[in-house]
Amino acid sequence: MKTLDDAIQFYKEKLSLTLLFETDTMAIFDCKGLRLLITLPENKEFDHPSSTIYFQVEDIKSACEKLIKNEVVIVSKPHLVAKMGTTETWMAFFRDSEGNMHALMSEIEAA
Repeated sequence: MKTLDDAIQFYKEKLSLTLLFETDTMAIFDCKGLRLLITLPENKEFDHPSSTIYFQVEDIKSACEKLIKNEVVIVSKPHLVAKMGTTETWMAFFRDSEGNMHALMSEIEAA
């Protein structure tokens, strides 16, 4: 992790998540009822990028444009990943300030 402050600013400013609280070693964000913990690693064993978070959005193209505007590194632009019956699942992948891979996900009715 670069710094905890860098990570907090990324999730707060670029992803517009609500910061519930922070301490010297961690921060907790609200993700529509799910809590995201960002913490400094206790030792070298835990000092690496980890879990992928999938952010459900209504309009994946406009959500991706907002991330680009916020200077978020987009790895894969919105694309169709699955079609199940009348539902299409679209995803776009991006990296956070620490190099972790995350995704935007949108399920829409097929045309």
